[in-house]
Amino acid sequence: MTKFKKDNLILIIPLLILNIISIFNMVNAKLISSAYNDAFLKQIVWFIIGYLIILILQKVKLKNIFNYAKYFYFFSLFLLILVLIMGSVVNGAKCWLNIMGFSFQPSELAKISLALYLTSLTNNVKLKNFKDEIKLLLKLFIITLIPSILVFLEPDTGAIINFLIILLVIIFSIHLNKWWYITFIILSIFLGGSFFLLYYLYPDLLIKYLGTSLFYRMDRLINFTKGTSYQLENALITIGASSFMGVGFKKILLYIPEAPTDFIFSFSMGNFGFLSVIIVIICFIIINFYLFYKTDKLKVKKYKLFIYTYIAILIFHEIYNISMNLGLMPIMGIPLPFLSYGGTNILINYLYLALIIKFINMPN
Repeated sequence: MTKFKKDNLILIIPLLILNIISIFNMVNAKLISSAYNDAFLKQIVWFIIGYLIILILQKVKLKNIFNYAKYFYFFSLFLLILVLIMGSVVNGAKCWLNIMGFSFQPSELAKISLALYLTSLTNNVKLKNFKDEIKLLLKLFIITLIPSILVFLEPDTGAIINFLIILLVIIFSIHLNKWWYITFIILSIFLGGSFFLLYYLYPDLLIKYLGTSLFYRMDRLINFTKGTSYQLENALITIGASSFMGVGFKKILLYIPEAPTDFIFSFSMGNFGFLSVIIVIICFIIINFYLFYKTDKLKVKKYKLFIYTYIAILIFHEIYNISMNLGLMPIMGIPLPFLSYGGTNILINYLYLALIIKFINMPN
């Protein structure tokens, strides 16, 4: 059993600040849509549950959690299949599962289960020869591919990217023969180049083999700069018109449909000005450096590897969401951690962090 340490406050304090900024924004969320009338109270409840998860897991023995990783993984697959059968459709995607009035995204839980399972497979692995490396790579690839296919059918592009990030962190941490990495880079360049060549010269061929739905999904991502969407246009206007302190409570600069979720960065800037986003960026920098510093000091490989998967996902979400709000990246369902509205994303982030704090505080 481990105890919460004082230096964990270096992580908790910026988290609390992010939570407060998020809650302040939810006060204005009801001006976006009646769907967000209870966002203020719900966000508070989710954050409270998140901190309770952190406190409770510090009292639970988790030394052998990696031994049960495959069961968590198969349970996640079951939920991903279940959501395809009886899930709710929101914005054209069947990503949500409703159980007893509570909605959640199984793809979020699949992030943790996948990270635990891949970490458990590679922990203390001994790769004696080329054959061992192939076997391990095939295992890792297939285990990642299965949930990716299920999530692709929803569709949820953001979740697939999270799975890919986890896989890449694991692969680049197991010290394979350098030729694997060289081959991977060459193959990625070749496949990427071939896709763009076919996309620009033979689009009909891509439609034939990829299908219309996938082709047009890729088309929207590639051509996101052609014709600014209503959401992005209003987000950019909001950023450009923001003052240092913003408009404050019970006012909004401009209507942005997904402001409390995907466009929370620009929404916060409009509500509470440049000051709020400066504080947000400083908080993320502190959290990132704290996690890097504490993880680097760990000696237990499986703890380090698991935490690095989260750090990679966290940084990706931070950079992508902010870039998306600035019109530098295609619009995808990539929330800004600890700020965006949404119970599943918040609780899974806190569950991930609860495990990380537990591992950091455990004796090496």
